[in-house]
Amino acid sequence: MKRFPIAAFLLTILGIPGIAVAQSQGKPGKFDFYVLAMSWSPDYCANKGDRDKQQCGSGKKLGFVLHGLWPQYQKGYPVNCTTEKMPEAVKQQFPNLFPSPKLYDHEWEKHGTCTGETPQQYLTRSKQVKNSVAIPPAYNKPSKPFRTTLNDLKQSFANANPGLSADSLAPSCSDSGRFLQEVLFCFSKDGKLIPCSPEILKRSGKSCAQANFLVRNIR
Repeated sequence: MKRFPIAAFLLTILGIPGIAVAQSQGKPGKFDFYVLAMSWSPDYCANKGDRDKQQCGSGKKLGFVLHGLWPQYQKGYPVNCTTEKMPEAVKQQFPNLFPSPKLYDHEWEKHGTCTGETPQQYLTRSKQVKNSVAIPPAYNKPSKPFRTTLNDLKQSFANANPGLSADSLAPSCSDSGRFLQEVLFCFSKDGKLIPCSPEILKRSGKSCAQANFLVRNIR
């Protein structure tokens, strides 16, 4: 009987909540599509604000922020494909791309190394894909919280982004579906919006399964 390494087992069962299951092995450039993960900063800060002053300090007033650009398989995703590090000089070329400096290293090492690109190419692509998504007016730094539904959120983004279909984005919710946490957008390897995998859409539906959820306001 073939033994399954414990490290691979942990990667397989843990994964990223609401997204997909991580794979134990990955080769740079060998994946099916990209996921652009845009976190709703007010939700993150409501839970971790005391521990992350860089993102959640007084006066930051952040709404959607870049969590990362992640290579994906139709089922699961590759991680930690090489041990290459992100040079400090490259980070300095992309100020404020991420809401916190620690994310540059984390996202590159876990996800960027699986793209087959250099650190500079990866950050360039991350910036381009992030900037290609228009944020609907209702989500542009709301001063008051508001409730919405999964379908209404998708429609808002479709209205702001011609050509974006309902299956090209997959929201996730926190606290058993009570609050908007993050929105994922699926892109082809050449940067075009595509339908997300059935796996991602299914996890999104389970994550935001309540009739409606609250979008926290910025602070």
